[in-house]
Amino acid sequence: MTSPHTDILAKLNGTILLAGAGKMGSAMLTGWLAQGVAANKLAVIDPAPSADITKLAAQGLRINPESSALSGVDALVLAVKPQMFADAAPQLRTHVGPETLVLSIMAGVPSAKLAQACGGKVVRAMPNTPAAIGRGATVAVADKSVGDTQRAIADALLRATGLVEWIEDETLMDAVTAVSGSGPAYVFLLAEELARAGVAAGLPPELATRLARETVAGAGELLHRSELSSETLRKNVTSPGGTTAAALDVLMGANGFQPLLTRAVAAAAKRSRELAK
Repeated sequence: MTSPHTDILAKLNGTILLAGAGKMGSAMLTGWLAQGVAANKLAVIDPAPSADITKLAAQGLRINPESSALSGVDALVLAVKPQMFADAAPQLRTHVGPETLVLSIMAGVPSAKLAQACGGKVVRAMPNTPAAIGRGATVAVADKSVGDTQRAIADALLRATGLVEWIEDETLMDAVTAVSGSGPAYVFLLAEELARAGVAAGLPPELATRLARETVAGAGELLHRSELSSETLRKNVTSPGGTTAAALDVLMGANGFQPLLTRAVAAAAKRSRELAK
């Protein structure tokens, strides 16, 4: 059974070209294939593709093809590191026509710089790594020149890997990057430190790790499935005067989780602004 966004991608006559197959680029590629996009409609440019990417050549994925084999690129997805973009842009521009969608998932690179370097119709987006399992959270913003066709293709490419939200104000992208783009790392750190705290409390390391991983994963799935707010779910776990309340007194104290996370998100947003320069 296909979904509307998969149908849009299946109807493309040209190539979806992915520039950069690192962790995030690979996550998106995995998501497209999982949603039924044919591998022979995809091409990857990467100086050192991973073994997992190389194996996909057997399915028809084109890896570092000659320029002559890339005529008719419908969409160029920019997943290179921001620091490498200036060097990569001249080569990538040769594949971009006036109506080509240029979809960037690079942190900190504004639409104006993308349009100047690559041309085409620019959409800037910030996904996150759960895209690899179809549970990504992506925010996108389209340049004023982007038409309905390019926007629909961009939405389909992003929605094949999870939730997509569109915004009109590009200045919000630094905060988006800090919250959802970098957010999975914060959650993984929570699991890591919860396990370490369990060991400090006397648990064997392997048991502490399993409990921490499954607790974080299970709580995340409950949050995903429930219509209740995160605040309500937290309160449902917390009995007055109980063990959870004792822990939350620490985590929600003056020097606890909230001010620490606020500083962390601010630091990530600041770095995103610095990358734009």
